[in-house]
Amino acid sequence: MNRSLKFLSLALGLSFAASAQVSPAISSWLQNSTITGSYYMQGNSTALSNGILVNCQQVSYTSTAVYVEATGVPAYATGPFLDGNPSQASNQNGIFELPLSPMPNTGTPSATTPGNIGIFINGVALFDYRDGVGWNSSTNALCGGPGNPPCPNMQSDWNRDAIPAEMAGFDCSKGHPAMGNYHHHQNPSAFDLDLSVVSNICNLYDADGLYVIDSTQHSPLLGFAYDGYPIYGAYGFANTDGSGGVKRIISGYHLRAISQRTHYANGTNVDDGPAVDATYFLGYFREDYEFIDSTSSYPYFLDEHNGRFCVTPEYPNGTYAYFCTVDEDWNSAYPYAIGPTFYGVLSGGSVNAVPAGATVYNSSIGTNKQALPELHVFPNPASELLTIQAKGLVAGAISIKLKDASGRLVATKTIQAGQTIGFFNTETLYEGIYFLEISDGENHHQEKIIIEH
Repeated sequence: MNRSLKFLSLALGLSFAASAQVSPAISSWLQNSTITGSYYMQGNSTALSNGILVNCQQVSYTSTAVYVEATGVPAYATGPFLDGNPSQASNQNGIFELPLSPMPNTGTPSATTPGNIGIFINGVALFDYRDGVGWNSSTNALCGGPGNPPCPNMQSDWNRDAIPAEMAGFDCSKGHPAMGNYHHHQNPSAFDLDLSVVSNICNLYDADGLYVIDSTQHSPLLGFAYDGYPIYGAYGFANTDGSGGVKRIISGYHLRAISQRTHYANGTNVDDGPAVDATYFLGYFREDYEFIDSTSSYPYFLDEHNGRFCVTPEYPNGTYAYFCTVDEDWNSAYPYAIGPTFYGVLSGGSVNAVPAGATVYNSSIGTNKQALPELHVFPNPASELLTIQAKGLVAGAISIKLKDASGRLVATKTIQAGQTIGFFNTETLYEGIYFLEISDGENHHQEKIIIEH
C-alpha cells in the first residue's frame, strides 16, 4: 500500500464540555447498544460478523465506585491469530468495579497477576506482561502454559514475556484471546502504524486499533487499572505540571547486561534459567529487566509501576497515571502498561452484579469525548483502495460519504467509536473527480478525491 499520506486537518471546532461533577472514570467509557463486532479468518481479508455488541453497554456509579458492563469485544475487527490459537473473541458479559477515589498503597505493592489487571475504555481487558510460561530449572525446559508441563509449585523464578514470545499470535491490533477473553498486553495501536513495523499481520488485514499514536498531542485516556488509576498511551506532557510540550513517556526498565541467568537484578540468587542465546534472547523473560530510577532527572521517565503523578487533559489538577510505553520506533516497551506491581491499593476487579441503588450514567450528558480527530486520506489519487485513517482516539461515530462529481452517492462508511480506520474500494469506480463528505452529525467537511487506474 502506498504509505505516503495526505494530511487532512479537520478544524471543525467540535467541543464536548465535560461536566465538572462527573469523574473521567465515569464519563470516559465508549458506550454502545447497537453496533456488533467482526473478526477475520486466516486468509480472508473480509471481516465476518460475530453478532456481539462492541464496547461498553452500561456505566453505573455510587459515591465510591464505578461499574462498567461490557462484552470485552472491541469495535475494531479481531483476528486472525496465526499461532494456532483456536479461540475467537467472545462475549465475556463482564461487570467491572473501579474505585472513584483511588488511594496510593503505602505498604507492600500488590503484584500484577495473570489475567485481567485493568480495562480499556472500550471494555477490552488489559493483561500484564506474562503469558503463563516459565522455566523449570530441574528439567531445563519451559513449563506452564499450553503444551508444557506445569511449573513446580505452579511458579517459576523466570517468567516469559508475552510480547516477544507470542508475537505470531497477535492480530493487527496487538491483541489476542485467552479462551475467548480478548485482551491486550500492550499499547493497543495497530502494528502497521508503528514507525518500525515488527509484524506483517496487517499486510492482509485492517491496520485498526483503539487509537493511533500522535506524537504532537497528549495521548487520549485509554483505560483504568484495577487500582482505579487512569491509563494513557505513549505520549504525555514532558513535565509533570503539564508544561514543556508533548514528549514520549519512557519506561524506567532496561535490559540487564547478563549472559547467564543466575541472579535477579537486586542480587537475589535464584534457580538458574537458560543461558542467553538466540532462542532465549535477552528480554525473553521478565527478569531480564532491571529498573533504573531516572525520574528525578527526567520527569518524562516513569517509576517502577510504569506510572507517574502528573497533569493530564482529563485531570488538570494532577493524578497518578500509567502509560502504555513504547520505544523510539513505537514498538511496545516493557512493562507495556502496568507493572510488575500496582501503585495503588488494589480494590477493583470483576464483580457479579451492580449494587442496588447505583446511578446509571447517561453518556449523552457531560461526556469527556474529544474533538473530531485529524484524518489522513490516502492515497490521493487512488486506484484500488482509498483509506481514511484517524489520528488519536475516535470517541464518537464519524460518517463518511463518497460522492461523484454530480453529487450522486457512491458509497458510505462509518468509523465507529473505538475504531480508527475506514476503506472505500475504488477498483470498480470510473476515473475522475469524487468528493468525501465527512461529518460527526453536527459539523461537516468536504474533501476532493481523484480516482485514477
